[in-house]
Amino acid sequence: MPAASTERTLIAPSEMNRRTGRLLYRFVLVLTVLGFTLAFVFPLYWMASGALKSSAELADPDPSLLPQSWHPESYSQAWTNVGLGQYFLNTLLLAVGAWLIQLLVDVAAAYALSKLRPVLGNVVLGMMLATLMLPVSALLVPTYLTVADLPFIHVNLINTPWAIWLPACANAFNIFILKRFFDQIPAELLESARLDGAGPVRVLLWVVLPLSRPVLAVVSIFAVVGVWKDFLWPLLVLPDPARQPITVALNRLAEFMPANQLLAGMVMASIPLLVIFLIFQRHIIAGLTAGSLKG
Repeated sequence: MPAASTERTLIAPSEMNRRTGRLLYRFVLVLTVLGFTLAFVFPLYWMASGALKSSAELADPDPSLLPQSWHPESYSQAWTNVGLGQYFLNTLLLAVGAWLIQLLVDVAAAYALSKLRPVLGNVVLGMMLATLMLPVSALLVPTYLTVADLPFIHVNLINTPWAIWLPACANAFNIFILKRFFDQIPAELLESARLDGAGPVRVLLWVVLPLSRPVLAVVSIFAVVGVWKDFLWPLLVLPDPARQPITVALNRLAEFMPANQLLAGMVMASIPLLVIFLIFQRHIIAGLTAGSLKG
């Protein structure tokens, strides 16, 4: 006699065989999808459409969903009047540098913890993961003091890209994701490479990394997006306006820009992140689940 199913769902399987059950299921599904779509898409639409309105229309206490008069020139004005191009280049420099350094440090740390098995490796990993339990605000002061006076060499990194790059490379979440993936690589494959005379570095470069493209793509996306959208930390360590990224610059220039141009700048700052997500969304899901199952 087959065992009874213990699966718990919103609608019982027996109800799905009835017309009312199927209608209820479809109603809940459509309502949930529409709710999440509105919650995520409407703010983007409101920002993009607001950039096409005049400043007077934005100040109207009775807002409209569609602009009464279209002002697409606010995008070009926002780009030229306050020099957003320079701030985009600053952001790109910070994002690319953080991506390269983060891959170098996090891959090396995850490989050592997964395959080289150092003494007290699990303790080190546990301490890394414990930092994820701390709120970001609790780490601001010690991290700022560290970059303001780098231990042992006593170098001040304020107003340099290294103030962004070095704290970004110590990413416990990315190290954990990479380690989980490296754990799934068969030990026999690495052992055969060692028998062919490959050392630990060569095994990493020629065996592990080629097999890790999905998870490397995920870590790369997280690295770039994390730096691109960050605001508070660059505000603290990059006080020089000429070195600030787009997020900090828009906040500083908000009082000097018309409201529609400010929204246009926000839209342009958001476009790279939206493009990255739309292009690589499948890679994100595949990379996060690639190391979750053995076999």
